[in-house]
Amino acid sequence: MFKLSHLVLAVILMLGVVLTGCNSTPRVAKNGDTVLVNYTGKLADGTVFDSSVGREPFEFTLGAGQAIYGFDNAIIGMKVGEKKTVTILVDEAYGPYLDEMVIEVSRDRLPSNMEPKVGQKVLMSGPNGNTIQVTITKVTDNTTVTLDANHPLAGKDLTFDIELVKIQ
Repeated sequence: MFKLSHLVLAVILMLGVVLTGCNSTPRVAKNGDTVLVNYTGKLADGTVFDSSVGREPFEFTLGAGQAIYGFDNAIIGMKVGEKKTVTILVDEAYGPYLDEMVIEVSRDRLPSNMEPKVGQKVLMSGPNGNTIQVTITKVTDNTTVTLDANHPLAGKDLTFDIELVKIQ
């Protein structure tokens, strides 16, 4: 025959199991998590500049510097399956457009077999020996070339439609 103490213990144990099952809150993304997201990035005028639609989701680790700061922050606190639209201001995106990142160089500093064209992307060695991509913005009389080392999205606020697909 059950003693009252056994019955109370059984009820407490069953209640603990029920409460534990009810208390499972969905996991939210935090720094250090590797996440997969679908996104579409747009400029203020609605022009789409990048999207993962039709491709694999973007996989990266939050807080590891693999995405722009504002994009990273937008994911923190999201749950799997959650969607949102965020606008990331210049300072949390690619930073302001800097005039000092635009230089004019003699064409003879380019490879001799290269025919420079406006809009062309060129890899150059930076002062520290690192490689940077620049864009040719002007070609003058085949003697000088203007190079812009700003990121193409520098100086722009960016809007992203984001869906958190998975937290690993």
